[in-house]
Amino acid sequence: MLTLKPFEYFEPRSIDEATRISLMYGEKAKVLAGGLDLLPRMRQRKIKPECLIYIQRIPGLDYIEGNGAGIRIGALTTLRSIELSPLIQKGYMVLHEAISGIASTQVKNMGTAVGNLCVATPASDVAPPLSVLGAKLKIASTASERIIPIENLFIGVNQTSLQPGEIVTEILVPNTPAKTGCAFLKLVRTAADIAKVNVAVSLTMADNTCQEARIALGSVAPTIIRARKAEDALKGKKLDQKAIEAAAEAAAEEAKPITDIRSTAEYRKETTSVLVRRAMEKAIKRAKA
Repeated sequence: MLTLKPFEYFEPRSIDEATRISLMYGEKAKVLAGGLDLLPRMRQRKIKPECLIYIQRIPGLDYIEGNGAGIRIGALTTLRSIELSPLIQKGYMVLHEAISGIASTQVKNMGTAVGNLCVATPASDVAPPLSVLGAKLKIASTASERIIPIENLFIGVNQTSLQPGEIVTEILVPNTPAKTGCAFLKLVRTAADIAKVNVAVSLTMADNTCQEARIALGSVAPTIIRARKAEDALKGKKLDQKAIEAAAEAAAEEAKPITDIRSTAEYRKETTSVLVRRAMEKAIKRAKA
């Protein structure tokens, strides 16, 4: 049985202290919050950090707050808190829908949304809905803060753009425009499994014409991706069945899936089109409601 390799362990009481420790250890440091991904990978010796920075002792990072511009979600806010939040259920149903689809309540009670994002798995159920909602991330360092679009966090499988000394402290989600419908769908082998393919769609309409489209795809590339060509093809178009089918096919063409134990590349590509079409149809109904 594999055991953990010895490491330094810190429990900072502030973001400033946490970022200073992270900067000191650089790429040898890992931030620990819920630990759902980190601890199993350490036990399996897939990663061997020399330093763990446990941030649960830092006050003021567990919140969901609304303001005039949208909502703010703190770095220690659990998936379960987001799922049960009236603010999320009322104004950001696509995020509620995605998190509700995660089968394990224990996972949702332990895992945080920010932690899920920082794992940078292409199968994340959290990243696609946040992407189509136009979410941004606030990142703290020893010197300053910066804010980036959520898509800019991901650079590869389990790889982020975070630099040594940087920690994500907050998710910023803007208000959803009027006449906007969103939907999330995923395909899994079993309820507890991670997605073979997942899709999030956001459509803003005027009458039956698309004013803005966002389509995010998961499990079909090394990172969560936006189907930009499909989005551009929808803008200014009447959202009839022909336009929906064409956008779904365009999204599938943008997917670059692999074959693994969960599915084949060919099947993923084919089902991407199906899921995008179904998600668009669902989003259109919600926009008209």
